[in-house]
Parts: sequence; C-alpha cells; structure tokens
Amino acid sequence: MLPKLEGYAAARLGSLDAAALAMVVGELASLEQTVLGRADLRAVLTDTSIAAASRGLIVHDVLAGKVHDVTLQVAVYAASNASAPDVPHALGELALAARDLANNGTFPLGGLGLMASRQRVSGFADALLDGVDAQNFDEIEDELFRWARTVEGNLDLRRLLLDRDAELESRVDTVQALLGDKVDTVTLALARFVIEGGRARDVVGTLDYLVDYVAKARDWRVARVYTARPLDEQSRSDLVASLSLLTGKNVELQIADSPELLGGVLVEIGDLRLDATTRARLGALRDAVSPSHLYESSLNRND
Repeated sequence: MLPKLEGYAAARLGSLDAAALAMVVGELASLEQTVLGRADLRAVLTDTSIAAASRGLIVHDVLAGKVHDVTLQVAVYAASNASAPDVPHALGELALAARDLANNGTFPLGGLGLMASRQRVSGFADALLDGVDAQNFDEIEDELFRWARTVEGNLDLRRLLLDRDAELESRVDTVQALLGDKVDTVTLALARFVIEGGRARDVVGTLDYLVDYVAKARDWRVARVYTARPLDEQSRSDLVASLSLLTGKNVELQIADSPELLGGVLVEIGDLRLDATTRARLGALRDAVSPSHLYESSLNRND
C-alpha cells in the first residue's frame, strides 16, 4: 500500500468501533467492485490528465451522503494521493487492510525504508491534523520539537526507543508514560505512531520531519484572502467550502481589505495563489494590447 495511505488508513480505521468498522469493510469492498465493474468510472479515476485533487473530488461526489464518513475519507484520500493508474489498486488494498483489521484486531504495518516510513507517519498526521484548529498547530509543532530534543539529549531514553530488538509495546508504553497528559492528544498520538509506524533507528529524524510537516500543513489550513470589498457571510461560507474541497482540508480564512485590487479576491493558501481580481484582469488586458505584443502578433500573422 502507498505509505501515506497506509498511515492515513491506520488512523481513520483504527478509530472505529467494531460495528462501524464492519460497515466500512463492507462499503470499501463494494466500492472496489464498483470501480472494477464500471469501465466509465475506472477510466475517469485512472485518467492521468485529471489532477489528483480532482480525482478526490470525483470520489467525494460519488460517495457523499451514501457511505460512512470514514469510508468517504479514506476513499477520497486514496484517489487524491495514489497515482492515477494505481487508484483502483489502492482502493482494493484499503478494503483488504480494513478486513484484516476487523478480523485480527490490529492494522498491518510492515517494515519500510527510511523515506517511506516517514511518509507513512505523515499520512497518519494528515488524518489527525484534519480535526485540529489552525491556532493549535503551533503548540503541536512546539511539543513535537521539544520531544525530539528530549529523546536526542537523553542517552538511556534514546537507547530504548531506538532499540529494534526491544518489544514494541514497551517502547510505546514509555512514550505514553513520559508524555501522558503533558501534551496535546494529537502530539501524543503522533509521538506514539512514530514508534509504531516509523523506523526504530530514525525516531529523532522522524520527529523532526513531523515538525516541518506540521508547519507546512498549517500553511494549507489558513487561506489569506485579500478582497477589494468586505465579504458577506454567504460569500465567506462559499469560499471556505470551495477551498476545503480543493485542498481536502478544513480551511480557515484570514481576510484583509485591499481596495487597491479594485474588485474580486486574491487567495493565497500553501503554495497556491488564486488571483480573481479586477486589477489582475486589467493587467492581463494591458499586456495583451501593449505595442510590443501587437508588433509580435503582426509579425506572426505575416509569417
């Protein structure tokens, strides 16, 4: 299974009680068969010309209101993170992992290489961070950083947590005992999963990787919106809904009045910039009718 999807599924599926898990197992199996049996749907989900986020939106539209929330979440994540040709296979692996969890009581986590194990931890983080308010990201980031420095600076603790021969339960219990109620519940869950789903010899490295990952995730949760005129509540709600569908995350708005934009809005979120302002459209029009552009167009017509 794709490492990020494996981590995400471990968090989502692992949070379910037996009854809910049984429902999700059945729904994922049905979804796998539907994709395999519907050539039109399979063609869309495996189309390499369709952006990953758009594949996720397609799955969301197909399943929304018809399945358990966790079924919807893991299916959308699979469609958004697997490469297009691998989406049907990723959905099948999800169904299999959910069934194994229901039958055996544990989520199967095999050994992975360095970067793959970090990606698995980041997928687990995606699931947990989705329900966190943006203002709490700083606290989680700081607690993970301080925990990494504690492990790094304590030789006995580092020996225990990095010991591949030590029992997994003992290592996880040590993290639980030392952090317990001293940190945010999300921080604790992430610190535990670094032991469960990461590489034993890379505990500090994975924690530092998580610190950076949480910081980047925060940037995708807060949309900076510059608007020429104040937005009413309906416009704000519509913008939040659109950005949440686009990014797959719960987006919060930071709005700044910018009359110099003349009209429309400019949105910056993560490394994405959406410019729907009057000033931008006028700038594009000015470039289109500039003397140099007209001269080049004239030359092209005469060729």
